Amino acid sequence: MAISLSVVLLLAIVLVVMIRAGNIKGGPALVAILFGFFLASTGMAPSIQRFLNSIAETINGIKF
Repeated sequence: MAISLSVVLLLAIVLVVMIRAGNIKGGPALVAILFGFFLASTGMAPSIQRFLNSIAETINGIKF
C-alpha cells in the first residue's frame, strides 16, 4: 500500500509539473488520468502491480 501511494503521489506531482510547464495541456492530462483509472479496473491491473512491485524490490535491493 505504501509503495502504490508513493507512486501515485509521484505521478501526480510529475503531471502537475508538466501541466504548469506547458509540456502537456489539460485535455491530454485528463485523458491520461482516465486511462489510468480505467486500466486499474481491467484484468491487466494485477500484472502491472506485480511488475511495479518487482521493480521496487529490485531498486530496494541495490546496495551502494
